[in-house]
Amino acid sequence: QVTLVESGGGSVQAGSSLSLSCKASGYNQYCTYTMKWYRQAPGKEREVVVDFDSAGNARYADPVKGRFTFSRDHAKNTVNLQMNNLRPEDTATYYCKSERRRTYYCTPAEFWGQGTQVTVSS
Repeated sequence: QVTLVESGGGSVQAGSSLSLSCKASGYNQYCTYTMKWYRQAPGKEREVVVDFDSAGNARYADPVKGRFTFSRDHAKNTVNLQMNNLRPEDTATYYCKSERRRTYYCTPAEFWGQGTQVTVSS
């Protein structure tokens, strides 16, 4: 079973920074997994914060470009989202989602963390 645990959220003032982490456990070493960050603000649809193009390069949603940075620590099965210059519009619950790619040996699936709350006050 794959389990994702997010951490690092909190309540901060606009202009502050937060670093979110998502720790994955239960990965099968013979399967391929991707990771994305999503967020969902109150009353709004869930949206992608960062995903990846066909070359594996991070693509950031327009509202966070230049402020958020994705990184991965493969040895620790952890991904991070460094969020700088936070704005009230960034207030949301942030989720990491991992997808297991289909192969002969690996069935496709997606796994969600339970989310971490980020609140940015003006």
